[in-house]
Amino acid sequence: MDPAFDDIFTQPENEIFRVVFFPDRIYHSRYLHASRSPRYRYDVDEVRNGPDITAMKGSVYLDGTRLCSVLRLEYRAGRLTELVRERGRRLGPSVNAWVRLLPDEGALTADATVTLRYDKAVDAYAVELWDTLEPPEHTHHDYRVLPLMGANAPITRPPSLSPALVDIKALRRLEVAFSEVAMTTPTGHPVPDVQWDNNFLRSHQEPRDPSPSSDQNTVRDLNYLLDYQRAWFIPDSAQVPPVRYRNAMMDPGNPDAGDGNVLDMRWLVQRELGGDLVFFHEVTIPPGVVEGTHRHIGSEELYYVVSGRGRAYLGVDDDPAAAQQPIVERHVYGIGPKQCREVAVGPGSTLFTKSGGIHGIRADGDEPLKFVAFLYQP
Repeated sequence: MDPAFDDIFTQPENEIFRVVFFPDRIYHSRYLHASRSPRYRYDVDEVRNGPDITAMKGSVYLDGTRLCSVLRLEYRAGRLTELVRERGRRLGPSVNAWVRLLPDEGALTADATVTLRYDKAVDAYAVELWDTLEPPEHTHHDYRVLPLMGANAPITRPPSLSPALVDIKALRRLEVAFSEVAMTTPTGHPVPDVQWDNNFLRSHQEPRDPSPSSDQNTVRDLNYLLDYQRAWFIPDSAQVPPVRYRNAMMDPGNPDAGDGNVLDMRWLVQRELGGDLVFFHEVTIPPGVVEGTHRHIGSEELYYVVSGRGRAYLGVDDDPAAAQQPIVERHVYGIGPKQCREVAVGPGSTLFTKSGGIHGIRADGDEPLKFVAFLYQP
């Protein structure tokens, strides 16, 4: 990092931007497996994160000569820990990961199951996947690193993944899902109902069928995607084909429901997002159409109205600043009739809903109401 940034951030107005320029995790060499010997050096190309996940790719050098490619996975297991605890168990010293590598050359796409072992240095389960464990001719591995190498060891070489790891810069994406080991430690008894953290049965939306609310538009992924692409440019989001929904966020019997209550969602960024951000999309609600009022539990959502006018609905006590707004009864998805505040919205209106909050929106007037939305798990 350029030391000039230290001077820049001494100015109070720039303090909030510190996170923009300083990484949230700096890879010190002592955190990496082979660095227990000074003969090894890591050259990190890219790091990507997901919920509880870090995936670092780069190269390993031995005595100054490039030895191999490396893909290091770290998993903090917060979600898997909860799933296992619900069944009266605890995670042991290792977990498994299903890994699929998606390089530029599609013929090299491959998957494998690997073992991650708990690493105190990073307070996470970790493994390093090398494309070879063989030392260069006329040399040898350091005795301090050699015990870490082998099948299911902290440094390992899954044969099926090796061809895709050779050209590490061409590895653009990987999919991962994590599970508890199927045998208990130390007794070795089989584990019933092995639990998986596959991103809460994650799916994404694609415009495959123009029919409103078609199941064909839901793609079930059942894993996390870590994407090493650095930027996405969409010249005109309005040209992205929408997925259509009839009576979105509505139960049968909702008085707003009807065959013509159809809205469009343009899914702009979904699985590409790191962290706990689930999606960024644009919603178009035709005049008179309603997105059903609903409650978020365990997630937060931000709406920003781009064009059009309408009415939004909030929980009656959710925002003290809206205490003077009229109270109306709304049918809340999965809950039933409930009193809500009704607020007028137009271009520039922002609606931010925390976990437990209620929101919904209706388009009024002669033009569609358009807003963009971020949803994430805090």
